[in-house]
Amino acid sequence: MSTLSAQLKESWALVEGRADQVAEYLYARLFVRQPALREMFPLHMDTQRERLMAAMARLVQAADSVEQLDSYLRRLGRDHRKYGVRPEHFAVFGECLIEAIRAHAGREWTAGHERAWRQAYRSFATRMIDGAAADAHNPAYWEAEVLTHERRTYDIAAFTVRPVIPLPYQAGQHVTIESPYRPNTWRPFPVANAPRADGVMEFHVRAAGDAVVGSSLVWKLGAGDILRMGPAAGVMTLDLDSPRDLVCVAGGTGLAPIKALVEELAKTNRTRWVHVFLGVRTREELYDMAALEALASRCPWLSLVPAVSDDPGCPHEQGEVSDVVASYGPWNTHDFYVCGSSAMVSDTLAKLRDMQVPPTRISHDSYPAG
Repeated sequence: MSTLSAQLKESWALVEGRADQVAEYLYARLFVRQPALREMFPLHMDTQRERLMAAMARLVQAADSVEQLDSYLRRLGRDHRKYGVRPEHFAVFGECLIEAIRAHAGREWTAGHERAWRQAYRSFATRMIDGAAADAHNPAYWEAEVLTHERRTYDIAAFTVRPVIPLPYQAGQHVTIESPYRPNTWRPFPVANAPRADGVMEFHVRAAGDAVVGSSLVWKLGAGDILRMGPAAGVMTLDLDSPRDLVCVAGGTGLAPIKALVEELAKTNRTRWVHVFLGVRTREELYDMAALEALASRCPWLSLVPAVSDDPGCPHEQGEVSDVVASYGPWNTHDFYVCGSSAMVSDTLAKLRDMQVPPTRISHDSYPAG
């Protein structure tokens, strides 16, 4: 461990238990010094503070992994373009960040901690600025018109949009979306279709709990509305060079990127079998079965296995989807794609470890409630 990394971790340990207070102090100081920056942020800052502190913890823990940090920070810089962040904003943010950590570390804060944070922040900011500059040929965000909006269940909607400028992405990736009804609040949502010549993109969204963006997309969004979307991200994409058959495991609206992957494979596939397991609580949550069955009718290599966990009379498989997948095994010669809630993904990965599926053959993603 380098001296810089040791100083960062030592000083972060002094404030980690008060991370929310550190973030609150930081933003208070930032908005006093630069009031115009307040417009870049959502009205309610709870989630913003949580995400900032999670990012800081990640940076501190990975301070010795220069290559890993470089890639992450460049992506972060690219993503911050949609907020209107400019290079000159980094200096004042850094000053407020270090002031906030210093204030909450108390008398145990040292000159060594101060030097370490100033050195590390300069490195972090430089990489983010470079990442944003390298993406300057792309829009900071894409505006897209809502073409269709359909409520599939009480709390799930499927809708399509067409960006004014084509948004490049790969099947399996996600984009962040800002709802016109929740300005300055962005959440990631996977695209539910493979790239199309007409540029139309499909999304499946669930209104869950206090998920303010997702709820507005389900309850308020309508045809003709204009969304803003950030650049595509995510690595759960197809390995077209692999000869292995596929097992795709989806939970709820985690079906969206799985459906996109199957559509992409359908463009060229002639030899690989694809097994899609879809886990839901009740049959009513099988909101896209008609489209999936239509896809299966065109693709003889595609099989569908719905699984319900809380609907005893349903004719589909019963139980948690991870258990159903395991019951159909063994799968140690297949590639896996897994998407759903964090709990569902964790359960499925545990089952795959038990079945000795090599980690190199598993691609997965999870999405918090939006």
